[in-house]
Amino acid sequence: MAKREDIILKYADKRLPRYTSYPTAPNFSPSVTAADYETWLAALNPDEPISLYLHVPFCRDMCWYCGCNTKATRRTEPVEQFADSLLAEIDLIASLLPAQMKVSHVHWGGGSPTYLAPTRFTQLMDRLRARFDVTKDAEIAIEIDPRHMTPALAETYRAAGVARASLGVQTFEPRVQAAINRLQDAEMVSGAVDLLRAAGVAGLNFDLIYGLPFQTVDNCRASVREALRFSPDRLSVFGYAHVPHFKPHQKLIREADLPDASARLAQAIAIAEELETAGYVSIGLDHYAKADDSLAVAHARKRLHRNFQGYTTDNASAILGFGPSAIGWLPQGYVQNTPATAEWERRVLAGETPIARGCALTAQDRFRRDIIETLMCHLEADVAAISAKHGLAAPEPDLSSFLNEGIVAKENSTVRVHEDYRPLVRNVAAAFDAYLPASTAKHSVAV
Repeated sequence: MAKREDIILKYADKRLPRYTSYPTAPNFSPSVTAADYETWLAALNPDEPISLYLHVPFCRDMCWYCGCNTKATRRTEPVEQFADSLLAEIDLIASLLPAQMKVSHVHWGGGSPTYLAPTRFTQLMDRLRARFDVTKDAEIAIEIDPRHMTPALAETYRAAGVARASLGVQTFEPRVQAAINRLQDAEMVSGAVDLLRAAGVAGLNFDLIYGLPFQTVDNCRASVREALRFSPDRLSVFGYAHVPHFKPHQKLIREADLPDASARLAQAIAIAEELETAGYVSIGLDHYAKADDSLAVAHARKRLHRNFQGYTTDNASAILGFGPSAIGWLPQGYVQNTPATAEWERRVLAGETPIARGCALTAQDRFRRDIIETLMCHLEADVAAISAKHGLAAPEPDLSSFLNEGIVAKENSTVRVHEDYRPLVRNVAAAFDAYLPASTAKHSVAV
């Protein structure tokens, strides 16, 4: 094995955050309450646009690899009850704001937002537009399960102004699909893509996963080539996080069938090679985009951001989360709704903000978050410049092992991750994480 792979493997099994926030979710605490959230909401600047995230915690079937907060059900009643409660939460949160806030981004995630019936999705979008000033150029995005896409849903999304859809493809290899309980052939994906594009949903993102049971370099390459046949604008490539101690349904995946660290790395490298050869731009840790896509443009202009939806062009001053387990971000800190759907519904219908925990940001948190986000987005950070911006002394983490092995270079005060070691950007970012030693067991492996 080449030296580069040997070096990456030295660090690949370290459990680290994905740094979609800082501090990360395991460091949230119940000390941040609903009262704090209500105070933070009232303090938002009405002149600055915000973003909305809505979490739909239901799927028709449970995919065994899933790490999301969701529940499998074939009954429509819980989904209908959830939709009623979501309407109530939208009304409640809007009533706590200082004005009808402008909204620049709306993101539907899950679970499976495609579980919402067309009439329900329309009702919810209408309520959002009634309670918020969703601007004409707002980006409305939704996560799609290709297995359940229908013409009626496509028309509903068109009418609602959905501009971007993320399709959970994961893999096209039948044996792997069977091992993770997600059977969907290329025809299903093709049908969903055709429906969405015909409905004017122009921005398409494919999610792919490596490190799944029975995956090999060859079938990962084959899946990428099949995905490229659809010419998606963006691709997100995630390493499967096997955490059965947190997600018991993952016990249905036999650990003996999972690739080891060396095989995972080979799969990640093979996928990157296929995408880069096809002309996609590597963005941060795990995203790829066509060169003319807005994400690639933001990356080139160093205007990229990272939040709980991954890499984004969204530069809103706050993100408000709706639905069980949804996380919001405001200038003062993070908040997370209670994850239990029944408890979330009870509190919302009682007129209570359903916050379970959160994190009030200190000046040091904001400073370190800035460094970490910059590294995660651009593989480099001028620590002295960020220090001056925040008026705080620059941290001096021990980067000696990274420097000695060529993973990182330092030019004056700029820390730069070598392109060859992109898979280790989480490791480098973690050097600036003041909370990490207390929460390593709760994270996925680095590669």
